[in-house]
Amino acid sequence: MDEETRQDELPRGVALSWGIVKEPQRGPKREMNVKQIVDAAIAIADAEGLTAVSMNRVASSLGFTAMSLYRYIPSKEDLLLLMQDAVCELGIEERIDEGMPWREGLRIYVEAMIQLYQDRPWFSDIPITGAPITPNNLKVVDSALRIMRGLPLTDAEKMSVILLLSSYARACGILQRDFNRALKAGMTSASFSGAPFLGALSELVTAERFPDLRPLLVSGAYTGTDEAADEILDDFDFGLARILDGIEHYMAGKT
Repeated sequence: MDEETRQDELPRGVALSWGIVKEPQRGPKREMNVKQIVDAAIAIADAEGLTAVSMNRVASSLGFTAMSLYRYIPSKEDLLLLMQDAVCELGIEERIDEGMPWREGLRIYVEAMIQLYQDRPWFSDIPITGAPITPNNLKVVDSALRIMRGLPLTDAEKMSVILLLSSYARACGILQRDFNRALKAGMTSASFSGAPFLGALSELVTAERFPDLRPLLVSGAYTGTDEAADEILDDFDFGLARILDGIEHYMAGKT
């Protein structure tokens, strides 16, 4: 299959991400390129959020008109796709090796995904429209598959593991993102957990109406203020460990 055929089969934004679309030659000179446009859009999103990104705003930041941008990137949807792929250069493959235990490798994978949501709070605001088919997104998938190389799992099972861990990372990443935003807006970590409202809630959350929640609320476990607890669980670590335990148990049942 030649380059032109591949380009015709792929959505325009995807083809651009793979670099198989020739950039426009019209005009007195090559004023811009796709990477410059995407980088400018990412800079705006980093500073002001995804809602601030528009073709007009990006063009203006580069000193051009929106019509100039459309010669390179046909639509805002294509721009968002390219932004999403550009920030997925996570370097996971550089942090894993053949001899690494699979649990450690998958932890690195999940932590890298969560860090993406911290570094790019706007990332999760881009809707998921299908399976990843852009190069950097696929590199992330390839890294996860490399970690699972040799595990007694079918190809379909490996993809299910990736979906499971990616979904967990997305949930944790969005929660941490919202927590960070709340702190930036002036909220304290105690307020975010609900601790300042424990007294009032203890009266409102009655045993009759909330028979199983009330004991946790009174003990402080619900708001993370249980001083009598032997240990305070890290919710992320606890959840990820249980997921990895489940995968390990599943594989043990296959042998």
